[in-house]
Amino acid sequence: MTHPKSIAVLPFVNTSPGKENEFFCDGITEEIINALAKIEQLKVTSRTSSFFFKGKNLPLAEIGRELGVANLLEGSLRVSGDRLRISAQLINVSDDSHFWSESWDRKLEDIFAIQDEISLRIADKLREHVGHLNIADQLVQAPTGKVEAYRYYLQGKSLFNKWNPEHANQAIGYFEKALQIDPDLIDAHTGLADAYSFLAVAGFAPREIAWAKAIESIQRAKALDPQNAPLNYLLANQAFFTEADFGQSMQFARQAIASKPTYAEGHQFLAFLFMLRDDMKKAGEHLRYARSIDPLNPETKFYQAYFLYRSRSFDEAEVLLEQLLEENPKSLPALITLIYVLLKTGAYDRAEALIADRNPDEIMPDEKLGLACLLRVMQGAAEEYPALLTELETNASGDTSFQAHAYLFLVYCALHREDQAFSVLEKLFQKHSSILLLTFGDPLADYLRGSSRFEAYRQRIYADITPTVASPRRNSAELSEREAEAYLRKLADFMETESPFLDPSLSLRSLANLLEMHPNQLSWLLNEKQGKNFNAYINRFRVDHFKKLLADPRNTSISLIGLAYESGFNSKTVFNTVFKKETGMTPKEFHKNSGLSD
Repeated sequence: MTHPKSIAVLPFVNTSPGKENEFFCDGITEEIINALAKIEQLKVTSRTSSFFFKGKNLPLAEIGRELGVANLLEGSLRVSGDRLRISAQLINVSDDSHFWSESWDRKLEDIFAIQDEISLRIADKLREHVGHLNIADQLVQAPTGKVEAYRYYLQGKSLFNKWNPEHANQAIGYFEKALQIDPDLIDAHTGLADAYSFLAVAGFAPREIAWAKAIESIQRAKALDPQNAPLNYLLANQAFFTEADFGQSMQFARQAIASKPTYAEGHQFLAFLFMLRDDMKKAGEHLRYARSIDPLNPETKFYQAYFLYRSRSFDEAEVLLEQLLEENPKSLPALITLIYVLLKTGAYDRAEALIADRNPDEIMPDEKLGLACLLRVMQGAAEEYPALLTELETNASGDTSFQAHAYLFLVYCALHREDQAFSVLEKLFQKHSSILLLTFGDPLADYLRGSSRFEAYRQRIYADITPTVASPRRNSAELSEREAEAYLRKLADFMETESPFLDPSLSLRSLANLLEMHPNQLSWLLNEKQGKNFNAYINRFRVDHFKKLLADPRNTSISLIGLAYESGFNSKTVFNTVFKKETGMTPKEFHKNSGLSD
């Protein structure tokens, strides 16, 4: 069942002349996503899944179902000189109804104030429609005081999101331009680190050089804000892939989630770490959350496939990996994991075909050698594998060939050579081999699980650092019973004596101001003590007022919709919908049955 407090922000449409402001449009969409994601009770679809629908003319109901959300936000942006115009509207997915829309005309230099204003307005209208949300007084903090630096950063971010080496290198140039204007723009530092680490891990740049540049940017970002969520995600990756330090990686990943509980990438990485440690329950919890907010991200799908593989659900993993490779035939993680699945299930011919079909530049030489050797061993080809094993052992004798180390370990496991397998495993500690860190508990190494040494090594390899447990926070909106009763009396008196519901522009925030309450407190009070969201609560008064006006003989010359407008409604559609929900009849039926229409 779709949670009512859920929303996806669709990519805003660029209505500016030309396409040069497309990146700016995408940036504003992403900032609104990030702002709304700060609201703890609201489920917000992540950027990757929302942007999956960019440029696709699909029915909103279909998009909503695909993303599993109850509400959608769509909008447009137009830049003209030093001014911009933004329009936005909220849609209820279940009936395709638009329940709020608004436009803003502002100076470009006010971009961060605009983003905060829009995000707060959207959050307010959602709260009035779906129920209580705790909303901070500010959702968007200006990352820089220099708009030009921000524009360069957004251009870099837009390019990097294409996830290929050409655009990643272009993105680096824009991040560097942004930092020339504002050296303290932390998002540009983490953007540089992300781009360089991507090039390093994917093999598109010299590993040591690219990681050195990534680490330099990470350290600069750390000096600016050590709690920053993307920074800690990068630190988790660095600790894992360059230092093979599982405990540090886990600690940084947890910090990323503590800083930003809705950070999908952080949940994915935590799920991955828990999979390695065989804690499939916790891995599943983080993965389910990541899937709930980022269901269409290929990376989320891969982690799900990898979870199935590590859970020994090989048939299910195979189906999902085949889908991933159909969508992206160059997905190396999906390809390697699928080969592993086929080896585990004895589909050796298919595994051999996948290995042979790859271009030399798609799989690193030692990985291809290791796969070929492992395949022959598992096939029992006693005449063929010895030469491959000798070559693999020679390559693994070096200090830096981590792929050779990992595959030699797996081959020794397949050959049931326990002592030699554990001997190779020592290179994990001596040479900080992240690939051995990844391989130790792999299903292809299941033979070692029967060893008396296995558990000791598992504890040593996946040593955790005890996390700091935050003390439970009291809901900032929650009132004591005495406070709640006092405010309920004050609210009831105010509604009876002042009739604020007659103002069609009344909002939860404005009513809270009139009552001298924080909006979060009023939202909590209505939902917890009255069992209604703001709109339902106010519209009940409007319906009652409409009935009184209808019964007054002096109003016989006024139309039904005229009386509705005098009761505080500002939409015929909303009035008809609310009235029927409250009374079970349409306004016309009620009028006729009341005997007042004669």
